[in-house]
Amino acid sequence: MHFTPSPYSQTESQRLDPMTTRGMVTSPHYLATQAGVDMLRKGGTALDAAIAVAAVLAVVYPQMCSIGGDNFWLAHEAATGRLHGINASGRSGEKVTRDFFAQRGLSTIPLRGPLAACTVPGVVSGWDAAQALSRAWGSPLSLADLLQDAIALGAEGFAVTPSLAYWLHEDCKADPQGYRQLQNQPGFARTFVPTGTPARTGERMRLPELAATLSLIAKEGPRTFYEGDLAQSITRWLQKQGGLLTARDFAAHQAETVEPLRVRYRGLEACNLPPNTQGVASLSILNILEHLDVASLGEGSADYVHALVEATKLAFAERDAYVTDPDFAHIPLEHMLSPEHGRELAQRIHMGRALEPASLLEPKGDTCWFGVVDAQGNAVSAIQSIFHDFGAGIVAGDTGVLLQNRGSFFSLDPAHVNTLEPRKRTMHTLNPPMLRKNGKPWLVYGTMGGEGQPQTQAAIVTRVVDFGLSPHDAVAAPRWLYGRSWGLPVNNLRIEGRFAPQVAAGLQQRGHDVECIKDFSDLMGHAGAILCDHETGVLFGATDPRSDGLAAGS
Repeated sequence: MHFTPSPYSQTESQRLDPMTTRGMVTSPHYLATQAGVDMLRKGGTALDAAIAVAAVLAVVYPQMCSIGGDNFWLAHEAATGRLHGINASGRSGEKVTRDFFAQRGLSTIPLRGPLAACTVPGVVSGWDAAQALSRAWGSPLSLADLLQDAIALGAEGFAVTPSLAYWLHEDCKADPQGYRQLQNQPGFARTFVPTGTPARTGERMRLPELAATLSLIAKEGPRTFYEGDLAQSITRWLQKQGGLLTARDFAAHQAETVEPLRVRYRGLEACNLPPNTQGVASLSILNILEHLDVASLGEGSADYVHALVEATKLAFAERDAYVTDPDFAHIPLEHMLSPEHGRELAQRIHMGRALEPASLLEPKGDTCWFGVVDAQGNAVSAIQSIFHDFGAGIVAGDTGVLLQNRGSFFSLDPAHVNTLEPRKRTMHTLNPPMLRKNGKPWLVYGTMGGEGQPQTQAAIVTRVVDFGLSPHDAVAAPRWLYGRSWGLPVNNLRIEGRFAPQVAAGLQQRGHDVECIKDFSDLMGHAGAILCDHETGVLFGATDPRSDGLAAGS
C-alpha cells in the first residue's frame, strides 16, 4: 500500500511502525501490547488479546485505568461480518441523589474521595462480556490464561514508566484545593507511595493486593467482583469511608450489548458506540467533514485545523444538548447523524472566522485506548478508563482496587441533560471507533483524552483517508486540542509546536484563542491505529510517541 510522505517526519528513514500479515496489537504500554501478542500466538482471538491488554493496563497504567473503572468495546466478527458493541459503564448507586449532595452544601460532586466513587465499576463486566463473545468465536483460552500476565506483573512488579512517574509526582504535590495530594486519600499512599516518596522512572512497583484480586477473579469468575466476597469487601469499605455504593448496586450491574452507530465518510463506514458514550459526537464531526473538501485545505494548514475545530464545536454543542443515559431521555440520533443534517452544519462553518463556543468543556480525562486485529480478520477497538488521573484517588481496603471518579461528571442541576439520578449512567467521553471498507475493518483507531478523543479521531481519519498518510505518520503528526485547561474560565485552542508558525497566526486571525505548547504533548492524548490493507493482507500498526506504547505483530 502506498502512503504519502509526512511533512512532519523526524528522520530521513521515513520509519513505519510494525507491519505484519498475521495479527497486530497496539496499546499505550509496551507490556500490555506484549501480553496481547502472546494471546494471539496461543491461538486466541482479537477479543482474547484485547482482554489481556486491558488487564495489564489495569496494573501498569493505574494513572489512566484500573479494574475500578469502566470500558467500552467495538468488535468486528470476521465470520459473519457482524459488528458488536459492549457498554460496560456503571450506573450510579441507588442512594446517589441530588438531595444527598445538596444537604451537604455541595453544588458539584467531589472530584476525589469516597463520594466521587458513586458509580459501579464496569471494567470486569466488560471483560466478562468480551470473553463470552470470544468463546462464541471459538476461543480455546480461559479467563485465567488471559489474566496471567497482569497477575504476574502485579505480584512480581514492573518498571515505572515516564507517564506513571509524572502523574505520581504531579498528584502528590501540595495543593490547597485538595485536588492533588492523593497520598492523603484512603489507601492511595499505602498502595502507590509505600516509601513516602513517589516512584521515579525505572523504579519497580509491586501491587500484590491487586494481583490477589485478579487471581480471585480468574479463579471464581468475573461475577465475584459484583456478587461475591470481593464485592462485599469493596462496598463495606466504601461505606465505612462515607461512600454511597452498596452491595445491591454491585449485584445489579451487568455489561450491556448495544447496536453500534454508523455514518458514511468518503465511501467508508465510520462506526462507534451510541449514548451514553460521546460516539455520536465523534461520528458527527465526520458527518460534517463529509460535506467539506478537506483534501483541498492542505494537511496541517491553518485552514485544515480551523475546519476540524469548527466541526468539533458544532458536534459538541449538540452532544451537550442531548447526550446522556438513553434510559432517561430521548436522543435524536437519526437526525443528528443524517447526511442532510451534516450538510446543514457544514454550511455553518465560515473559513474566515471562528464560531463562538457554546459552553465550557471538561478539562480532564485519562483513559487507555487499544486495538487488536487477528489473523482471521476479527478486529477490536476498545477503551478503558478511570476518568481523572488515578480516578477518585482511593483504593478499597486490601483489594488493591483503585476506584474511578466517573460519577463526578454528573451535573447536580436538575435542568441539565446529564443531571444526576439514582441508577443512571453518566454521559461518557469514552468511545471506541472503527472504519470499515466493504464490510471489513479497514482502520482500527482511537485515543485517550476526554474532550480530545473526537478531535484526535478526526485528525487520524482525515490524515489517513483524505491525505494518504500512514497510520504511524497520522498518529505522530502534530495535533491540537480545543477545550479548557484547569483554572481557565474559557475554552482555548492548544496546538503543538511542530506546526509551522503561520498556522498559529492564521488561526488567531480567524478569532481562535491559540496557545502553542511543546512538540509532543501528553495533553494531546495517547493514540494508536491499525490499518488493514485488504488487497495484500498486510496490517500496518501505529502507536503514539507521546505514550509509553508499542505496536507489535504476532
